[in-house]
Amino acid sequence: MTTEDHVPSRACYQRGCRDAGCELANYRYMSRLRLERARGKRRTVDAAQTIAHTERLLARGWSHRQIANAANIGDRTVGEMLAHRERVLATTARAILAIEISDPPQAPRYVPILGSQRRLQALVAFGWPFADIARHIGFDALSIARIAQGANPNVLHTTAMTINRTYRHLSCTPGPSVRARNYAKKHGWHGPLAWDDIDDPKANPEVELRGEKRGRPAQVDELRIARLVREGLTNGQIAQLVGCHVRTVTRARGRITPETLKEAA
Repeated sequence: MTTEDHVPSRACYQRGCRDAGCELANYRYMSRLRLERARGKRRTVDAAQTIAHTERLLARGWSHRQIANAANIGDRTVGEMLAHRERVLATTARAILAIEISDPPQAPRYVPILGSQRRLQALVAFGWPFADIARHIGFDALSIARIAQGANPNVLHTTAMTINRTYRHLSCTPGPSVRARNYAKKHGWHGPLAWDDIDDPKANPEVELRGEKRGRPAQVDELRIARLVREGLTNGQIAQLVGCHVRTVTRARGRITPETLKEAA
């Protein structure tokens, strides 16, 4: 492509172009997005294409849960979208449309324990004792503790899915137990907000960098940070939206309290 053929756009900027026109297109896009976020708006698109794609998957034998798992969205999102049939979140649309039209996946009998282990540890760090988690899952507390401690390398796929659903529910509300929080702290466990991708074996928990003394850290609205984390944004995305350094977001996430999270819900 010649310079004359170049059409400035945000998409071009995302591919690595740093032409002044592309930088301006990206700046304008991010400015609009920040304004919408500040006003509590979330971008939606017409649901027709996503519904048609979903119905083709259903015709091939996929269940609502399999589609939700493949798209990494909530279990009820697919059913709610099909029922309302009007608008859908742009992020949900992209995730569902990315699923290839094929036969449904065959669930393995066992999966690596890491995701389940981290989720249980995060719930304990969030104030949920093993006994309370066990009641929600339908297991005994000893079994839950063994999974949290990584007693085995693998866990039943059905167990992992049950823990995943329970985590989505309980991680929205701080637990009642100070003892559980202290237990998690003693064992070096981290709460839900510490993870960008809790299933990624290469991911490390985001914790406050207490050792840094260089300069004065930027002040950010921790309530806003908590809301953006709950929406699934990474530290880098939040930093771009808020207009600060990624380390500032990391520090803010480390300072977020259960009370702040309640307020952000």
